[in-house]
Amino acid sequence: MNGLFDAMVGVDQVLEKLGTVIDPDLKQDIVSMGMIKDLELNDNNLKFTLELTTPACPFNVEIEDDVRKVIGELTELKSFDMNVTAKVMEGRSLDEDTGMATVKNIIGVASGKGGVGKSTVSLNLAIALSQSGAKVGLLDADIYGPSIPLMLGMKDGYMEVEENKLQPAESNGLKVVSFGFFAEQSHQAAIYRGPIISGILKQFLVDTNWSDLDYLIVDLPPGTGDIPLTLAQTIPITGILVVTTPQDVASNVAVKAIGMFEKLNVPIIGVVENMSHFVCPGGDEKHYIFGQGGGKKISEQYKMPFLGEIPLNSGIMSGSDSGKPIMMTDPDSPSAIAFRASAKNIAAQCSILAAKLQQEMESEGNTDDSTKESSTESTPETQTSN
Repeated sequence: MNGLFDAMVGVDQVLEKLGTVIDPDLKQDIVSMGMIKDLELNDNNLKFTLELTTPACPFNVEIEDDVRKVIGELTELKSFDMNVTAKVMEGRSLDEDTGMATVKNIIGVASGKGGVGKSTVSLNLAIALSQSGAKVGLLDADIYGPSIPLMLGMKDGYMEVEENKLQPAESNGLKVVSFGFFAEQSHQAAIYRGPIISGILKQFLVDTNWSDLDYLIVDLPPGTGDIPLTLAQTIPITGILVVTTPQDVASNVAVKAIGMFEKLNVPIIGVVENMSHFVCPGGDEKHYIFGQGGGKKISEQYKMPFLGEIPLNSGIMSGSDSGKPIMMTDPDSPSAIAFRASAKNIAAQCSILAAKLQQEMESEGNTDDSTKESSTESTPETQTSN
């Protein structure tokens, strides 16, 4: 009997082993991060749930493999059953925002100039995140020139209003809002001054029934005008994704957008380089038609993550014109693969920002508790009453 009891594995042993598995993005162990749920250990039969921080994490497989490896070192176990799920972390403060409390992360996609394919990148990244299992919304915030309905094949799409809330249209697993859905504007130029444009964006943000979303991608118009400013100043957002192309002229202008958001204390999630290179069909040599390295230069200059490079592909252009995104029509193409890789990197950065936000909130909470305790100890009336 003594030998049998000596061979029994304890919960502390299991947690100690699991505590050696580090999330490569968050640099913290999965136990302290609360990623181990519903642990059961009965007669050396182990069962638990591994809850990842996002279904789009680039290290999901690596973390799972590490968990299986360390649990495998507990040779006394008779069986091991691990259920893997994902729960996206909240990468934005919701304390001062009641209108969009069900949206965990808001990502603004910005560029310094037009013509860099920002809307194409926004759309395909949104689809890539959705295909990973996340709940995703897409807000076309370019009021003057909305293009998302056309790119989704939704030229005749519309949004309903129920209980004073806009109901997003749905396409390809996305909840979509765009000024292009309003029939009276479908073939007309939107001619509005800044305050009106800002008001429309605020309505799209807080007066829309977004329901529960892991990520809301906001496709911003190019430049540093009213709409990017309104987004940054209206609600807490997770951060900004900067899209550029390899040319110096594009990257130089993108720097201005970065500077604006830094002044507004909005985090920069990172940089994606679109139209990065071209690979001839049947070959593997990269041709840098528009130059090379613009995105990486920005990344190095501002010490921000370089999240991916999207190659040129005629299918992207034709798909945008015909309403068939390449993520749906050619998911095995180099461009679609690049979009998926970039989406995973973006999701990872959102988790990093969320973990940092959580630590800051916990730190502030501890400070407040310490202040209250100090105040209580130094109050004569309180001391007397005790």
